[in-house]
Amino acid sequence: MRVIALLCCLVSIGATSSAPVVSEVLATQIALDRAGFSPGEIDGKPGKNLERALAAYKQSHEEDVSLLGDVPPLIDYTITDADVAGPFTPDIPPNLPDQAALDALNYRNPLEGIAERFHSSPALLQQLNHGATFQKAGEHLMVPNVATAPSPAQPAPHASDITVVVTKSTSALTIEDSKGQILFHAPVTSGSTHDPLPIGTWKVTGVQRNPKFHYNPELFWDATPGDRKATLQPGPNNPVGVVWIDLSKPHYGIHGTPEPSKIGHVESHGCVRLTNWDADRVAQWVKPGIKVVFRE
Repeated sequence: MRVIALLCCLVSIGATSSAPVVSEVLATQIALDRAGFSPGEIDGKPGKNLERALAAYKQSHEEDVSLLGDVPPLIDYTITDADVAGPFTPDIPPNLPDQAALDALNYRNPLEGIAERFHSSPALLQQLNHGATFQKAGEHLMVPNVATAPSPAQPAPHASDITVVVTKSTSALTIEDSKGQILFHAPVTSGSTHDPLPIGTWKVTGVQRNPKFHYNPELFWDATPGDRKATLQPGPNNPVGVVWIDLSKPHYGIHGTPEPSKIGHVESHGCVRLTNWDADRVAQWVKPGIKVVFRE
């Protein structure tokens, strides 16, 4: 992966010796996210999600355009009262029927919420901010510079001409214009051996934010015998995250996730799953009637 071709250099952020040094991989992840070519959860580690996002960026930018530019990869962030006020849901059981007993499926703690705001893994924020508690308003952090970008992405004037394309072989979702130009890219988890991605052409029928999740064990091959139908309350740790984009294929949708670290790496129950922030960005582009293509 020749990331170096797109980066001028890597520097220590800030004037003090205690400032974190940004690796080539981390700087590239942040720059791609800001450009609308998401690497998924920003964690400072190389991998397929990063390689595919970079390839999509290069395909969409045939000219020799600097990815990094003069924008600093990290910025200062001060934890606010709202960040630590909650409400939080610290104990979330693994089983869906047990989750249905909860009043909400909020973030588990402030760190999880702040990490998601900056499209990052909690471990990365802890690595960048040694000694931070992530529990106190007024605490200063260094975070990935994704907040200054137009995120979620704003729909282009020609948004009615776009097509959402999900490619099974590359575990990627792209939004393309009428000429096939990639406008947005994100990694996805899509289908499995038991619940394969329904290859074909579908349409968006609706967009729901902060959805409830209606658990029907009849639709889950791995449901525990004796499970009953249940409704799980909204929240970022809801099984479909913060966005549900309904499709013309019954029981299928494009949605978020409570586990961003797994996107692009594991299987799903047939739907298309993105990080919550990428699902939110896709929701900004689409509306009922938009074509969605699922392909091998």
